[in-house]
Amino acid sequence: MTDSQENLPAPATNTNEMENLTREVAEVSLVNGLTIDQRIELIKSVGEECHTEEGLRRLLEKKPTPPLCYDGFEPSGRMHIAQGIQKSINVNKLTNAGCTFVFWVADWFAQLNNKMGGDLKKIRVVGQYFIEVWKACGMNMDNVEFLWASDEINKRPDEYWSRVMNIATLNSVARVKRCCTIMGRGDGDELSAAQIMYPCMQCADIFFLKADICQLGMDQRKVNMLAREYCDSTKPKLKNKPIVLSHHMMPGLKQGQAKMSKSDPSSAIYMEDSASEVKSKIKGAYCPEKTVEGNPVLEYLKYLIFPKLGSLEISRSEENGGNKSFSSYDELEADFMSGALHPGDVKPAVAKAVNVMLQPVRDHFKHDPAARKLLDQVKRYKTTR
Repeated sequence: MTDSQENLPAPATNTNEMENLTREVAEVSLVNGLTIDQRIELIKSVGEECHTEEGLRRLLEKKPTPPLCYDGFEPSGRMHIAQGIQKSINVNKLTNAGCTFVFWVADWFAQLNNKMGGDLKKIRVVGQYFIEVWKACGMNMDNVEFLWASDEINKRPDEYWSRVMNIATLNSVARVKRCCTIMGRGDGDELSAAQIMYPCMQCADIFFLKADICQLGMDQRKVNMLAREYCDSTKPKLKNKPIVLSHHMMPGLKQGQAKMSKSDPSSAIYMEDSASEVKSKIKGAYCPEKTVEGNPVLEYLKYLIFPKLGSLEISRSEENGGNKSFSSYDELEADFMSGALHPGDVKPAVAKAVNVMLQPVRDHFKHDPAARKLLDQVKRYKTTR
């Protein structure tokens, strides 16, 4: 008898033993108390799009070690609420689903993209500030790692740059330029030679890190799909295509702003904004009556407040309907669309909820001297596009 046979459970001899054996096998397959199906649903809840669910199921069923999720970020100025609260919600869901998460601190990429004027020292300071914010806002760091791109690439330069060259060789300039939106650039923008390299490098990151799941925003979808296409272009083909899990992009607070803009501070709430700044920004936010589409205040509720806090309290006079508590976004949306809930009722409640979420971050930067020094430095830096 082999060792593996010795470790097998004895054959069940009656119905009760069979039921116990079935239960034991099921329990072994659980991760953090979740079945495969529950893990898939939790992971999918992070994304506006999952490409593909079939690939995700195969990954969870067959990979013996925790799946590796990655997100890369350019350190570039102060962190807004989508980068802070939304990302912490998503990371916590993924680690609860049994994944590990790697943040690729894209310092070289920020330099290529002329962030912080291309000053690598300033970029490193901003990256450290980002990490401090995530630690303070409730991100579970147990299965999270931060890797600096410049440091990691310099450890294995041959592996990294040969991959970049191979990706560049197998793709046309036109195909690579279609990915320039990942840098916040338009198709018609004039790009430097360094910026042409950027999509090839970001694509290479995925394979360099051996990432199973690319968990970035919808604005990064093009280069993640390029990585999947690249798997089919290589000889032999790469078998383990990355899963592309693209999260929703939060809009700016003003009408027609599809995305928060750091160049317009009034369009976004920053993670260390004061309570009065939050109230002022929410008060001035676009929030038309009975309208959900294009309404940034309702998007804050759907993607930030309810996932983070689980409820919302509306305070109003009896003649205006009295106080009301909402335990789900769908319930609130129905009231808003019917007119039972007015923007004047919603905005103060949203401002109060946002301040609750941001208070731990304010406290951290107020009471931790090292964190306060980082923030003071970042505030002095001029953000460049």
